[in-house]
Amino acid sequence: MCGPIAFVLPVDRTNKFKMTLQSLLYHIGRLFTYSLIGLLFGFLGKGLYLAGFQQKLSILIGLLMILVILIPVRIFNQYNFSKPVYKAIGLVKSKLGYQLKQKSNKAIFSIGFFNGFLPCGLVYMALFGAISTGDAFTGAFYMFLFGLGTIPMMTGAILLGNFLKVSVRNKIQKAIPIFVIIIGLLFIIRGLGLGIPYVSPSDTHLILKNNPENCITE
Repeated sequence: MCGPIAFVLPVDRTNKFKMTLQSLLYHIGRLFTYSLIGLLFGFLGKGLYLAGFQQKLSILIGLLMILVILIPVRIFNQYNFSKPVYKAIGLVKSKLGYQLKQKSNKAIFSIGFFNGFLPCGLVYMALFGAISTGDAFTGAFYMFLFGLGTIPMMTGAILLGNFLKVSVRNKIQKAIPIFVIIIGLLFIIRGLGLGIPYVSPSDTHLILKNNPENCITE
């Protein structure tokens, strides 16, 4: 959902300085939201780490990433637990719709702020990553870096929104789920503890890394 919003962002395209400033405000709004939810999900991950999950958490996160992409939305709609989520998303969309009609700098920042709460495959991937950090502030920083990484792509959408064909936009949207599935598989491989440095470290390596007091020195 992020791409279409960037395509129609009400920036002043007749003035390069204003357009740059407004684009920056939009990104700051998104970064603020990403950092906030990263803080919350990092705190959640800390609780799971303290419960002794660690590598099992990585496998679970990878599976959730893949399931979120593969399970059709209509199946989620059959269960009551999804209704509060869609109600919240509907409220965010309503706020966004109002702000998109405005042309003030405050509205641009608000669009970025609310944009950060919209469901998106890449954001799901990043949030699962924030959980895996096992720390609230690290999770916030992780999401902040994720937001920084999206700035070039989103800025391109803002600048080229009026020039990109619908077919090109659709291809970009279709590529995102594939990317999320690949990252999910990497999380699963990491959690299996195959002994591959950096990619899938062994259980023993992670235990010593996370609990250095358990190391026995001769």
